[in-house]
Amino acid sequence: MNIAIAIDGPAGAGKSTIAKMAAKELSFIYVDTGALYRAIGLCAKQSDIGSKDVDKILEMLKTIKVELAFNDNKEQIVLLNGEDVSSLIRTPEISMYASDVSAIPEVRAFLLDLQRNMAKTNNIIMDGRDIGTVVLPDAKVKIFLTASPEVRAKRRYDELIEKGMDVNYEDVLSDVITRDYNDSHRETAPLKPAEDSVIVDTSGLDLQQSVEKLISIMKERM
Repeated sequence: MNIAIAIDGPAGAGKSTIAKMAAKELSFIYVDTGALYRAIGLCAKQSDIGSKDVDKILEMLKTIKVELAFNDNKEQIVLLNGEDVSSLIRTPEISMYASDVSAIPEVRAFLLDLQRNMAKTNNIIMDGRDIGTVVLPDAKVKIFLTASPEVRAKRRYDELIEKGMDVNYEDVLSDVITRDYNDSHRETAPLKPAEDSVIVDTSGLDLQQSVEKLISIMKERM
């Protein structure tokens, strides 16, 4: 029987980086569900559709195909209509688009089967906002990963600067706080810990310490 591990938490908590490293350590498949919403947000942006224009976004869903695949290094890539958009979806603007489109129930339904089917055929670590509460409620291990908004904004800022992007910390912090509010107050599948999840705050931990802590929890609960 396949094992599913769900990692939820707010933007910038380090879910993707930590989950990816933990998956490698445990020889699991890593699935970044946030990338799927980012791909839909990117498609809306490229189509000149506003992130809250529900009618046009629902029309757009009828014509697009979003997939998760893996390259030769077993790293996840995101395909939008067959094109690898993995690098295009990692900007603050697309983050906000993703937050808005993910609040649309039909968008979440559009992606639900894709996410669940991956868990049926692989041992996976899947991260997102509602994995333990909605997507994989029967996951063997559920972790809610968080950190203070300031710490998360600094991490995201450093990541964007390293990629050569022209950003300032206050803007990134504002985006983090806004997205926290949007994600936790949306009507459909709001961001919240599952009742049986382990809450891990990494504000005072470096990356390696965070990874070790999560792997320890995973092994203990498996």
